[in-house]
Amino acid sequence: MKFKKVFIVDDDKVFHFIIKKLLLKNNIETVPVFFENGLDAIIELKDKIDFENDLPDLILVDINMPIMDGWQFLEEFRTIKNQLKKQPLIYLISSSNDSVDLNKSADFKKEITSYLLKPMDGEQINKIF
Repeated sequence: MKFKKVFIVDDDKVFHFIIKKLLLKNNIETVPVFFENGLDAIIELKDKIDFENDLPDLILVDINMPIMDGWQFLEEFRTIKNQLKKQPLIYLISSSNDSVDLNKSADFKKEITSYLLKPMDGEQINKIF
């Protein structure tokens, strides 16, 4: 198993459902933890900062969310990443193929592994996992 613990940071309940189904369908055994905004995920990361086994191996984060969007999440992540006992891989997952978002993702090349478009499918899931 490549990723034991995964954070899914997305306010879309349908996306949560799709991810669960894709993981199951592709026999990917992992423990997804769902957050509906970036702030809740950052709070969880800060709470687990000293506990390597409780930190995620992978974070899938949407751009457009209430309270704290994906860009704000990445800005905040930058401030704590050096304190984390292990570094998770981060994928931006968005339905936006707008060049502004694609260009902005380049500003976070040290934080993110890739920018993927929704809807996700089995092929994308297998590339990640």
